[in-house]
Amino acid sequence: MSAIDSKLRPQLATCLLLMRLGITSVFLMWTIDKFVNPEHAAAVFKKFYMIPSLSNSLAYAVGAIQLAFVIAFALGAMRNITYPIILILHSISTFSSFKQYADPWTYPHLLFFAAIPMLAACYTLWMLRRYDDYSIDGLRTREDGSEHSMVTGLE
Repeated sequence: MSAIDSKLRPQLATCLLLMRLGITSVFLMWTIDKFVNPEHAAAVFKKFYMIPSLSNSLAYAVGAIQLAFVIAFALGAMRNITYPIILILHSISTFSSFKQYADPWTYPHLLFFAAIPMLAACYTLWMLRRYDDYSIDGLRTREDGSEHSMVTGLE
């Protein structure tokens, strides 16, 4: 018997899908930026991650790797890998901006606070991944009849 009421589970799955797609929209824009404006990506890496030099080629390579993870995440594939990677990447991004949080009224620092609820969403999606039924992994789990693994968390 599922720990989640059968009437509630589709609603939860819909919420998790929307959360995943919302997080994807932000990560996708950050990824596209590495291809469209690699100089901006280099400036971000220098300012927030203390990486002094990021060539266009390296920006493209980072973007390509990130794009693969973002697509897998968007589809809900390999949840035990992609969800924590997205959580870790966003955690690094959020915590590397600590100076902006200390000075919220200087433009555009207030915008950085949007990272905090997104971080909570990333964590929530990771914790509730077994209920993310509208995903590749959720579909796979239903097809192979391993509902018990979704309930016990043994994925």
